[in-house]
Amino acid sequence: MYDLFAAIMAKGISAQLKRGLYREYLSRQDDLTVLRGKIDMPKTIKHRLSQKQVLSCDYDELSENNLLNQILKTTMMSLLKNRRVSLKYRVQLKKQLLYFNGIDLIDLARINWTGIKYHRNNQSYRLLICICQLVMQGEVMAGDPGNSLLASFSDEQGMHHLYEKFILEYYRRHYPQLTVNASRIDWATDDGDDQFLLPNMRTDVHLALGDRILIIDAKYYEHTTAVWYTNRAIKSGNLYQIFTYVKNESYNYPDKTVAGMLLYAKTDERVQPDENYHIHGNQINAKTLDLNRPFKQISAQLDEIVNAYFTNLQKNV
Repeated sequence: MYDLFAAIMAKGISAQLKRGLYREYLSRQDDLTVLRGKIDMPKTIKHRLSQKQVLSCDYDELSENNLLNQILKTTMMSLLKNRRVSLKYRVQLKKQLLYFNGIDLIDLARINWTGIKYHRNNQSYRLLICICQLVMQGEVMAGDPGNSLLASFSDEQGMHHLYEKFILEYYRRHYPQLTVNASRIDWATDDGDDQFLLPNMRTDVHLALGDRILIIDAKYYEHTTAVWYTNRAIKSGNLYQIFTYVKNESYNYPDKTVAGMLLYAKTDERVQPDENYHIHGNQINAKTLDLNRPFKQISAQLDEIVNAYFTNLQKNV
């Protein structure tokens, strides 16, 4: 887990540095010899009375020393201090820290993570900030001052988000010929009825090529199946959800073949979903992804999924 977080941070920050660190306007107040922004009259008068030839000014300055970059730097410092992070990732992060010289460290425990706003100019930070949040939530102080360890991650919601983003970004990176996104599906209402108050249908992973569409719903649970007396079954809510996605997308694109997949992170339970169904004219699969393997084998499992549904795909290594 330590190396995973450090590897994602190093890779993501490298890409971000090529784009340039995000900058935003921050409010400043300073005593200047020339006018900048607005004059703070009461303070300027005080300076005049004390024979100081300066103006007290309030102005906005475009700066890299903003919350997003502060979170990145603080998390990088935390990973550098962690002895379980591999040397190669610590070396990468240490080199990248040179670009964060003018950026302050902050207390991650005081961050309002839900209050962070993303827009077109900082959208590329979203995954990195999610990793930073996971690091902060799992960090506990050890007995020795300044030495920190990462706790085991039991927050299903946070890990589900990471699992979902991993699958999305894997296909986006390695299969550029596919249209890969987390798209919104419109309800197939009759006669174009208003969709006001209908819940949003937002897919985890939406893959499209030519006349074929595959919708993947990523599921990260402690228990992949439900128990009914002595029998196990796929959770009904999961199946209803993917079926609804597939049928509405089929209606919206009648000239395309639409399939759906529930992709569970494999657990240590005896029964694991590995089934193919044809329901009401559409293919619905329930599969598991074994994350407790070397990355090459995880990669092979993901490749097998797309190659089973799309033909003649060229993988971008």
